[in-house]
Amino acid sequence: MKKKLAAILTLTFVVALLISSGVVSAQDKVTINWWHINTNTAERDFWDKVAQDYMAANPNIEIEITVLENEAFKTRLVTVMQANDPPDLFQSWGGGVLWEFARAGLLRNIAPELEANNSEWKNSFAAQAALDLFSLDGEYYGVPWTWGAVGIFYNKALFAEAGLDPENPPATWEEFLAAVQQLKDAGITPISVGELEKWPGHFWWVYLAIRLGGEEAFLNAYNREGAFTDEPFVQAGEYLNQLIELEPFQEGHLAMGYGDAAGMMGRGEAAMELMGQWSPGTQRFFCDCEGLGEDLGWFPFPDVPEGAGDAADVLGGGDGFAVGKNAPDETIDFLRYITSVDVQAAAADVWVVPVVKGAETAIADDPILMKIIEARNNAPYFQLYYDQFLPPAVGQTVNDAVEALFTRAASPEEAAALIEEAASFEMD
Repeated sequence: MKKKLAAILTLTFVVALLISSGVVSAQDKVTINWWHINTNTAERDFWDKVAQDYMAANPNIEIEITVLENEAFKTRLVTVMQANDPPDLFQSWGGGVLWEFARAGLLRNIAPELEANNSEWKNSFAAQAALDLFSLDGEYYGVPWTWGAVGIFYNKALFAEAGLDPENPPATWEEFLAAVQQLKDAGITPISVGELEKWPGHFWWVYLAIRLGGEEAFLNAYNREGAFTDEPFVQAGEYLNQLIELEPFQEGHLAMGYGDAAGMMGRGEAAMELMGQWSPGTQRFFCDCEGLGEDLGWFPFPDVPEGAGDAADVLGGGDGFAVGKNAPDETIDFLRYITSVDVQAAAADVWVVPVVKGAETAIADDPILMKIIEARNNAPYFQLYYDQFLPPAVGQTVNDAVEALFTRAASPEEAAALIEEAASFEMD
């Protein structure tokens, strides 16, 4: 008996020695591979701190972060998905691209965790429409962490310089075109756009399709009861041509990336930018300056009174994180931490439009973000960006077709036909 006890004590001592020396760990380390696209210094630093705080509270977790620029992220994600090796946690906008990954069996269903404890986590989200974009056939593959509306950011000082009322921005498409011309006449670049990456330009065409056709036109085309060659989509190109013919964009916009275009806004070199809720922070980052401060304003995309859409309909979206098929259980706990009220409120101080109930109080003193939340919450019809909602090949064709309008390489009818051809192949 004494020999047995001595052996046990010796083994215990050896194990303790190995633990203290780092040869073995008291609890096996779990690694979470996390990809995000927040290259902006303040945003990147924020996520680094979130990961460090979580690891400090969970010593057995190691979070390995990969930060990629938006376009590089999309390219590399496709590569690892094709190799059947998804990251554990990765940036996602939900919608058609995510659903394609889900159908291919590349994602993990987190519905059991999301709906545990009487759906406590699931019910914490303020924007159910945003959460639904991470769901397919009753399963959930991720969650949103910021959600907002695309709208027009504008420089109040430049508006005043051109003789426009900075407190009453244009409300209709006709008024908007008139304001563009007035800015041009004053020697001011009316609009900054980084069309090299295509997705910024697609906002213009999609918003016009929303104003002209409303939800019904899109659902008819999406459900294949109609087509993307239906009148509202052709008209969207015609209305966009009205703007393009005014030559409102900065010189070289077709070869300029989004970051450089945002920097122009931040430096006061253009009067307007059609962009999502992240724009103020991006403007400051790329202009390497303080930005416009109180001179920065925001207004909804102009109404088209003759269209079938509601003036309050919104194009928008945001960012979320999806879970890869091989992700360890700890990934889900970390994702829940990311979308906690405390982390959301802290993120709102940097750049986030919160999507979790209770966190919106953190931006109560930001008039622009409050306008964006109001637009998001009150939209009769909220449409995710076409290049994310539609199947990947169709979304890319939308971007390509709109670029063809910007370069005058296609007519409105031809652009709509290109999109319909892709939809017929992928969606019929």
